[in-house]
Amino acid sequence: MALDVTPPPLLGLDAISKSFGSVKVLDSVSFELRQGELHALMGENGAGKSTLVRVIGGIYRPDAGGRMTINGVDLMLANPRQAAEAGIAIIHQELNLAENMTVAENIFLGHEPRHSIFADRAAMRTRTHKALDELGADFGPDVRVSSLELAQRQIVEIARAVQSSARIVVMDEPTTALSNREADRLFAIIARMRARGVGIIYISHRMDEVYSLSDRVTVLRDGRLVGTLAKGEINAERLTRMMVGRDLSTLYRKKRRSINGETKPLLEVTGIERRGVVEPASFSLQRGEVLGIAGLAGSGRTELARLICGIDARSGGHVRVDGKDIPANDLAAAGRAGLAYLTEDRRALGLFMNMHVRDNLTISISGFDACGGVWRNGRKARVRTDVAIRDFSIRTSGQYQKIGRLSGGNQQKVLLARLLQGAPKVLVLDEPTRGVDMGAKSQIYTIIDDLAQRGVGIIVISSELTELIGIADRVLVMREGALAGEIGNTQSDESLTEEGIIALAMGTGQTGREATNNVH
Repeated sequence: MALDVTPPPLLGLDAISKSFGSVKVLDSVSFELRQGELHALMGENGAGKSTLVRVIGGIYRPDAGGRMTINGVDLMLANPRQAAEAGIAIIHQELNLAENMTVAENIFLGHEPRHSIFADRAAMRTRTHKALDELGADFGPDVRVSSLELAQRQIVEIARAVQSSARIVVMDEPTTALSNREADRLFAIIARMRARGVGIIYISHRMDEVYSLSDRVTVLRDGRLVGTLAKGEINAERLTRMMVGRDLSTLYRKKRRSINGETKPLLEVTGIERRGVVEPASFSLQRGEVLGIAGLAGSGRTELARLICGIDARSGGHVRVDGKDIPANDLAAAGRAGLAYLTEDRRALGLFMNMHVRDNLTISISGFDACGGVWRNGRKARVRTDVAIRDFSIRTSGQYQKIGRLSGGNQQKVLLARLLQGAPKVLVLDEPTRGVDMGAKSQIYTIIDDLAQRGVGIIVISSELTELIGIADRVLVMREGALAGEIGNTQSDESLTEEGIIALAMGTGQTGREATNNVH
């Protein structure tokens, strides 16, 4: 009789369940991670991925009956410190950094190397410097986190795990804020970690990453295990069907339209600039048009959007809505004129994470519902919130659930619903589906298309080129702070391709319509 010499999994989860009150978030989920393996964990927001990660990280204790093992040895974690001691490190999607501390202090927070009874700051700086160099960071260990941009903060989170001695690393959407160059450096580090036997659980909504990196993919839906695919079995159609129960072909719902011949634009941007950041740019937006803006990280996409909406000071140029000039650097005037902006960083700049759904949704229009201009009308706020929850399919236990407890996709839908309370004429959406699953993406695309059909002009900034091609009538491309060109404005324009956009973004060739300062 042959003996079974198959080694136990590096991490084993058997029949893990987790309930909050009467709501079962995980229902008997089993999962395993092998040594040196990259195992992708996929599913819609709300499928249970984040809860499972929190169980692995010692943040949540599973319900009775489940079993967790490392190398075949039973493990019961009471807190994140015990998880770290067991060799588990987690890179969270929602950044968890102390802004008033330096990069090095954040990376070693809670496990500082010691010299006698004091923290060995020289060792902290040296090890941090090495980790940052590996990731190609353009900042050092002594910089305060509060001064860093979103992508730089993401690098700090990754560096924290890279320098650790963890055997199991969970990466939750690690590349959402990274440039292509930074992401490539991360992938090289992942390869070295795997060669050392580190097991990696990888969560991403970017299919190309899942295809190229994964040994296996496990899919959750509604808190239950749908199945696990080996590398050769992974494809877009199959994954989409497992995650959302429908085919990939239903993801986009776009009625592409030509804007040729339309002469009265809804939005006119003329020579708008911010010296040293955005060069003079001109373009227009028609009623019911979806205009994409593409470009590499640092190309000036977000900076241009913030200038248009009056958030940042502009050096010159004009913005007109319905033929009326919007005063420079006047956020309130832009709002009154019908301009609304969705930030790319919903957690830090968009939502009040300690407040509940209703207050987040109605905070910007509470004055309209005030009784006598003073007292808040709670009944109107409740009605508004009920309507938004219904119309946007927001998955929540109720109006008074803390928004920080919602999934990323549902948080984004609350933010969108808030913007639409003011009935904007022009909606500027900066990375509207960042960190959002396929099901929520499809819902957001439907919202965008419905708004366009009702005559709202929409600008979408996105790093996902397939997204822009799927939902936009045409795409403007930025390069080094300037508008480099425009692609696609007819129903049959075949230049609206990823290759065409990338060529303009990188300046590697002429395609579409090249631009200097003026784009239609």
